[in-house]
Amino acid sequence: MNFRRGSRSEAPEVNLIPLIDVVLVIIIFLMLTTTFSKISGLSIDLPTAEADGAATANEIVVAVTAAGDVLVDGQPVEASSVETIAAALGKAVPAGTGEPVVVVNADAKTAHQRVVDVMQAAQRAGLPHISFATRTPQ
Repeated sequence: MNFRRGSRSEAPEVNLIPLIDVVLVIIIFLMLTTTFSKISGLSIDLPTAEADGAATANEIVVAVTAAGDVLVDGQPVEASSVETIAAALGKAVPAGTGEPVVVVNADAKTAHQRVVDVMQAAQRAGLPHISFATRTPQ
């Protein structure tokens, strides 16, 4: 019979399998819930505040009022649908010149949808160059 109270020299065991399982679940959770930012493909050339503002002869000025009325080169567009704005932009393109720049002068209180309609109309009219007019803050 062995009545001795000796200590057994066993090293403590660390079970890593549950730790690895938890870490993998956290990694999978983070991978599934991560949102990826998508940069818009729309390239807009915004004028800077230091620009001299010299107008070129090869631009079409589109004004959008706070009420949502659209004017192309000072001429009001009757029905402000995308198709009629595109037709007015097509008529305003000067003959024999390169691609003109569409300059959008939108009131600060204009509905965002009206500006998007003007951008869609410019795209349908084949005018890819769009610029937005701004004023310098005082």
